[in-house]
Amino acid sequence: MSMSMSVISRKLGTLVLMGVPAIIGGGIVYFALGNYTALIVYEVLLGFAALGFISR
Repeated sequence: MSMSMSVISRKLGTLVLMGVPAIIGGGIVYFALGNYTALIVYEVLLGFAALGFISR
């Protein structure tokens, strides 16, 4: 496997791993606060964190 393929695989794996907190955490945020505004804010912040991780 070439070096670029391992970098791409690692970035895709990171995005898949960030999907778990998006689904589970999103449900917890909606259950705790009961509105979609907080859920959208949580998901956007999580998206920025995921982009920060894969941009390195």
